[in-house]
Amino acid sequence: MTQIENEYDIAAQWRLSRAQLESLQLNRLNALLRVAIDNPFYRERFGSLELPLRSLDQLSELPLLTKSDVVAPSPGDPGRVFGLPRESYSRFHQTSGTSGHPMPVLDTQQDWQWWLDCWQHVLHAADIRRSDVAMMAFSFGPFIGFWTASDALVRAGALVIPGGGMSSETRLQLILEQRCTVVCCTPTYALHLIAVAEKLSIDLTQSSVSRLIVAGEPGGSAPAIRSRIQAGWNATVIDHSGASEIGAWGFGNRDGTGLHVIETEFIAQRLCFDDAHPNGRVAGEGEQAELVLTGLGRYGGPAIRYRTGDIVRGYEQHDHPCRFLYLDGGVLGRSDDMMVIRGVNVFPSSIESIVRQVDPTAEFRMIVTKQGEMDTLAVEAELSAPDCRQLAELFQKRLAMRVEVTPVAAGSLPRFEAKAKRLVDRRPK
Repeated sequence: MTQIENEYDIAAQWRLSRAQLESLQLNRLNALLRVAIDNPFYRERFGSLELPLRSLDQLSELPLLTKSDVVAPSPGDPGRVFGLPRESYSRFHQTSGTSGHPMPVLDTQQDWQWWLDCWQHVLHAADIRRSDVAMMAFSFGPFIGFWTASDALVRAGALVIPGGGMSSETRLQLILEQRCTVVCCTPTYALHLIAVAEKLSIDLTQSSVSRLIVAGEPGGSAPAIRSRIQAGWNATVIDHSGASEIGAWGFGNRDGTGLHVIETEFIAQRLCFDDAHPNGRVAGEGEQAELVLTGLGRYGGPAIRYRTGDIVRGYEQHDHPCRFLYLDGGVLGRSDDMMVIRGVNVFPSSIESIVRQVDPTAEFRMIVTKQGEMDTLAVEAELSAPDCRQLAELFQKRLAMRVEVTPVAAGSLPRFEAKAKRLVDRRPK
């Protein structure tokens, strides 16, 4: 097994060669599988699995795991992978429920520490110091993402300010009063705070904030969104990606063009699924594919070969200082969100990137309907009529399709602190 003298020496982990990473991953995978086969769910899935695995190639012989495999039959029950006695767990959270009922996820104390280990990579990318003051600009509900960020920042020695139960105006005032240097929030909310600050005549570029750690939705690696956030705050954006079911798996690279998978804690596979390859074929370098992850440290709820639904474009060979798998552009979209509009594959993240070119802070929503046999996309946006015409022209130019864009009154569309839900599907079920 490859040894790292200090498990918190993140810089040393980033320098591991591909051979060293794979050796580390194989040993950790076998340790995880020895525990997982005692889980009733995996005992049934894996049958007479012979351990130890001799190479990482054998991982592909195990069945893929999907959200539908994990979800318990009864709403409110934890996912089926959480097979330990209930008293073994110390943390309760739940998924956002964007594609069904919210699903409880449970973590043991050991699992929770693993989440924080993963977050140390994000904090290292953000150059977090003990002198930092971090505002956690979210509601502190059951969504797991920024709970782990908060605890990880505490462990790193930063002063952490919980922003739950506050209005945007109150959060901004606290950011200024406490001279916060870091803000943790979604990309959407970072843009919203810019708009609120402008209405209050607050110049965020003169605040102490120098870094924003954004997560919960794509955007931190999208040039138009990222540049607007950085300009509005005069601060650096550090992207992060994770999921309740799998863990905190990715962090933004130093130049902001994409994400790295934390390969000391996850095994990443990039697979293309189609009728000829229902179980997926391995994607080539730079080929667009779905990200499949195996978490190596969550023993109380193992996710082995989990189809994240995230569409990525990955490179093992690259020139970035961190040698982990690089995902150009971060998460490009989600397989379950992809729409086929008049024969064109469209992701909501692509729509948002185009909207941000016209107005980086404008709120909008996408409405999908069916006309005859064809799905049709329309957009409502809090923009002027001339800006809406410009946006429609951009859709035509960038997507090679006509999208009706309708102006609506400022403040009439919903706002979001957590994961934004801007897609309204009005197609018949």
